[in-house]
Amino acid sequence: MITRRDWLRISASAAAVLSLDPRSLAALQSGAVRTRPIPSTGEQIPVIGLGGRWISNRSTAEELADHRAVMHELARDAESAGRLFDSAAGYGGGGSEEYAGQWAQEDGFGEDIFWATKVNVAGRGGGSADPQEVRDQIERSFRRLRRDVIDLDQVHNMGDPPTQLGILQEYKEEGRIRYIGITTTSEEQYGNLERVMREYPIDFIGIDYAIDNRVVEERVLPTARDEGVAVLVYLPFGRSRMWQRIGDRELPEWAADFDASTWAQFMLKFVVAHPAVTVACPGTGDPEHMIDNLGGGRGRLPTEEHLRRMIEWEAALPST
Repeated sequence: MITRRDWLRISASAAAVLSLDPRSLAALQSGAVRTRPIPSTGEQIPVIGLGGRWISNRSTAEELADHRAVMHELARDAESAGRLFDSAAGYGGGGSEEYAGQWAQEDGFGEDIFWATKVNVAGRGGGSADPQEVRDQIERSFRRLRRDVIDLDQVHNMGDPPTQLGILQEYKEEGRIRYIGITTTSEEQYGNLERVMREYPIDFIGIDYAIDNRVVEERVLPTARDEGVAVLVYLPFGRSRMWQRIGDRELPEWAADFDASTWAQFMLKFVVAHPAVTVACPGTGDPEHMIDNLGGGRGRLPTEEHLRRMIEWEAALPST
C-alpha cells in the first residue's frame, strides 16, 4: 500500500523538494493563496484550510510537535490570514480543540486563523437532542479553543437540525458565533442536506468531495450555489485511496498548465476549481504536507478542458 509519504519519498522531483527546509520549500511557491467569498457576507477566505481530526489526546509528544508546526504553517502567511482550521467537539477526545487553542494562545497566532468547529449531541433513542447538552458542548468548545467568538460552528453529521441549528442561530444572533452550518460525508444524507440548505438560514455546509468522489456535483453543489451557501470540502484526497491508486506514477506534464507541481496540488486544484467550493480542508500532521497543500491554492486553476482530462486520467487508474 502506497501512502502519500511513500509517494513523496519515491518521487524523484519530490526527493529534491524534501531536501529543503520548510521555509525554502515555501519560497518555491510564490504568491498568496487565492481566496473566495463566503456567499452570505462576501468575506474573503483562503481556499485551502486544515482539518484537525488527527490531533488527539492520544497523540504522542512527537506527533503533537508536528501538529503544532502544521498549525504554524497554516497561520504563517500574513497575506492569507484567516485560513480555516476545522475541528469538532468530539475530535481526538476533545484534544483537537484543546491543543489547537492552547498553541494559538501560547504562540500568538489565534487572530490569524478562521476557527471552525462542530457540535453534535445525539438524541436518546433517535429522538431530539437535549438543548442543555447542546449548549454545554458549545460552551466547552469556546473554553477549549480559548476564543470569545468562534468563526464557524456546524452541526456534525446532520444531527437533529431543528434543535441544534436553532441553538447555533441563537449564538449567532448574540454575536458569539459568526457563521453556522451543517455537515455530512454520507451520500445517504445528501437529500436531507439539500432540504436543510433550502429551509434553514445557514452559511456553510461541510461535505466530502474529491476527483474520484463527485456525487455532490449532481445536486448538492448546485443547491449550495442557488441558496448562497459556502461549501467546506472534506476528504479531498478521497479518504487517502487516491494515493494508493496513483502509486509511483509521474505527474502528467500538462499539470504545469495550472501550476500543480505535486499530486496533492493536482487533486486540491481539481476540488477548488469548482465554483461552488469555498474551502478545501485536507487533514495532515506533517508540516511539509501543509506547505504542499497550500500550493493547491496558489497560481492558476484547471480550465474546463483540464478538468475533463483530469477526470479521464482518474478513470484510467486501477481501482483499489
